[in-house]
Parts: sequence; structure tokens; C-alpha cells
Amino acid sequence: DAVVLAGGSEKPRDLPVPGRELDGVHFAMDFLRANSRRVQGVPGAEDELISAAGKHVVVIGGGDTGSDCIGTSIRHGCKSLVNFELLPQPPVDRPEFQPWPYWPMRLRTSSSHEEGGDRHWSILAQSFNGENGRVRSVVTVDVEFTARNGARPEMQVIAGSEREWPAELVLLAMGFTGSEQGPLLAQFDLNLDERSNLSTVAPYATARPGLFAAGDARRGQSLIVWAIAEGREAARQVDLYLMGQTDLPEIG
Repeated sequence: DAVVLAGGSEKPRDLPVPGRELDGVHFAMDFLRANSRRVQGVPGAEDELISAAGKHVVVIGGGDTGSDCIGTSIRHGCKSLVNFELLPQPPVDRPEFQPWPYWPMRLRTSSSHEEGGDRHWSILAQSFNGENGRVRSVVTVDVEFTARNGARPEMQVIAGSEREWPAELVLLAMGFTGSEQGPLLAQFDLNLDERSNLSTVAPYATARPGLFAAGDARRGQSLIVWAIAEGREAARQVDLYLMGQTDLPEIG
């Protein structure tokens, strides 16, 4: 009588540059998921493993997923590791224009960062070079962001800043772009918002009666605490829909 869609937001943001098709260039979650399955002792997981052992590793993306890739690569025993972030390095302390209770965009160093690797900001990967079908290096340029007349900052490439980095394993950890648009969502013919998340017209309710959405599938990639809270709130809305009343607590 009611269905809750909470399938997450796992469609990764790609990097369509020359050389993207080379072996050794992987989405971060493919790398991390295979490693987790091996650690958990799943049969056959060893055959799926993408190993960083003895390799020059480049992680593109500076968020939590990129941090996980850094720590995992170091524990595999990689030869070297560099991490690229497109945006400028944020300040260590809370910026004045983001006072409490706003979420501060400041420099965060995870336990994985502390294990090793070099972090670089304001850098854009332009292409991958390969040999015999496998990636061997990443070509980058430095960038800067300039705002004019109060408009949104625009990215500009810094002339003469091209560099080439050794890379035998490249992990793309640049975020996610919504739910995977598989046959289940196509069957329901659901509306998506501007960020390709499942659109709701009332609290957790889609435009189709009896069909609800919650978690990353509804709000986009976020933290597990949000997924837990949204699951509880969605359950309350489903109870109201089915019973006309509810004893479940309202969250927030």
C-alpha cells in the first residue's frame, strides 16, 4: 500500500577528458566497495579488488570519499599518493561570512590525511596519458576563481601552469549526481529535481500517491545521520498516509 524509495545517490560524477577510457582510471566507490568486500571476507572479493599496492596513486576530489581513498591506498602500500581538489584551499578557522549556525567551509584533515599523501588545491586534471592501454600519468593545470560585479566566481586557467604527474591508479572522487536511473525509477515515472534527486511535493511524498522518497535519494549525497533522520520522518509520513494518524514522534 506504500513504498519508500531510499536507494541512495550513487551515480558518480565523471571526468570526460582525453584518456578517461584507460585501464587504471576508476570511480572511487568501485575501489572502496571492492576493498570493503575483501575486508569482510566476501567469497570472490579478492578477484574484484582494485589494488593500489606499489603504484603511483592520484585521487581527484577532496571530500570524504576522497579521504577514504587516500587511507585505503596507503594501507594497500602505494608507492606515492597525491590528492587534487579543484577549489582553493579553505581557511583553517571558520570564515567570517559563515557565522554559527551556518556550516563552515574550513580546512578539514581526517585521520586518513594524517596517514600520508600530498594534497593540492586549485588544480584541474585535463587529460590522462597512457601506455599499452594503461594510465601512466595525469596532466593538470592550476586554476583560480574570480568574481566580477558580484557574479558567481568563474574559473580561469593559469597560463604556463601545466604539470604532469605519474599515475598508475587514478580514483575519481568528485561527488555524486543523483540516483541511478534504472528500470525501477523508470517504471514509476518519477519527477526529478534540478540536481537529479527524487522530487517530493509534500513531506517525503512524491507526486504518485503511496510513493515516498527519503535519504540521499531525496536530498542528494549527505551524511548518514541525515539518512537516519529522514528514514524516521518518512516512516511517520507513511503511517499518517495509511492510518490517518500516527503515534510516531516528529523529528526536528
